[in-house]
Amino acid sequence: MAQTFASIAEQTQGSRNTRTGLIFLGVALAMLGMGYASVPLYRLFCQVTGIDGTTQRATEAQASEIKATGQRISVRFDGNVTAGLPWSFRPMQTTSDVLIGEKSLAKYEARNNSARKVTGTAIFNVSPVQAGKYFNKIECFCFTEQTLMPGQQVEMPVIYYVDPAILDDPDTKDIQQITLSYSFYESERP
Repeated sequence: MAQTFASIAEQTQGSRNTRTGLIFLGVALAMLGMGYASVPLYRLFCQVTGIDGTTQRATEAQASEIKATGQRISVRFDGNVTAGLPWSFRPMQTTSDVLIGEKSLAKYEARNNSARKVTGTAIFNVSPVQAGKYFNKIECFCFTEQTLMPGQQVEMPVIYYVDPAILDDPDTKDIQQITLSYSFYESERP
């Protein structure tokens, strides 16, 4: 009988060790999964909240429901390319004085200065960052990759509006100017 107790105790201890090992393995795999998921989850969080200067995306229908306030705000436009992208990229107008709540149009100009086809993707930011959740883009070249043939030059429109709720937020009601900045980087290399 003593042998039976020792044998049972060893089996119980072995199953506890196995269970503990599996729990730690599960925790490690969950942490690894969260590490991979953190970037898309953070990007989604920023898009929903406007944190980090992430703008909002709106539809024509949503924009038509917004009423202009009669108050104006200055929007400044900035454009640049990352090192190695053989493009020229700039806003066609550096500032615009717009009515809050009214749809507005900005145009950028891009030119491929190389002898090869180049595909680029734009990343964007709004500053001050608190204004990001009130800056709504209806149409933007940043939603898709842009491919330019050798020497090709194109105009790239952005249709946007500033949500009137910006005037009700204590953190944004005194903002006089919003800067919309784009940086293009090469998205695929031959």
